[in-house]
Amino acid sequence: MSNIIIQKLTEEEISEKGINNWPIWEKEISTFDWYYDETEQCYFLEGKVIVKTSSGDYEIGKGDFVTFPAGLSCVWQVVEPVRKHYRFI
Repeated sequence: MSNIIIQKLTEEEISEKGINNWPIWEKEISTFDWYYDETEQCYFLEGKVIVKTSSGDYEIGKGDFVTFPAGLSCVWQVVEPVRKHYRFI
């Protein structure tokens, strides 16, 4: 299984991908199990999370562009309330 990919994008890349037109997801401080049945791309506008996977923990926060692979089982620990744009591909 592939790992989570975390990138930093330029304003130009954000514009090219149309990220500002993607839906927004928000979540309060919490911890929950999650399974990705399809690949998700998202861009964090606010907040901080620790995503725990079998291959390690990933700290994700404001300004990160993240790709979660299909088939990933993980635990989300929302440390600071999250706002993110997202899409499934």
